[in-house]
Amino acid sequence: MPAASIEVTAATVRRGDVIELGGLFCRVQDLFQLPHGAKQLIFESGELLTMHARTRLVAVRMMGRR
Repeated sequence: MPAASIEVTAATVRRGDVIELGGLFCRVQDLFQLPHGAKQLIFESGELLTMHARTRLVAVRMMGRR
């Protein structure tokens, strides 16, 4: 399966996305909707990140066949 580097926002981030934060690659294990369009991401490492509605990050996403 090919991977693509994409820009994600709170509206487009998905489980399984890999986000680079401070030189570490963190895979999104789960996420929860918060007020005002924000999302709380839970990484496989147990760390949490809150993405506000206007936050933009670069993620690697596995692109499946359709």
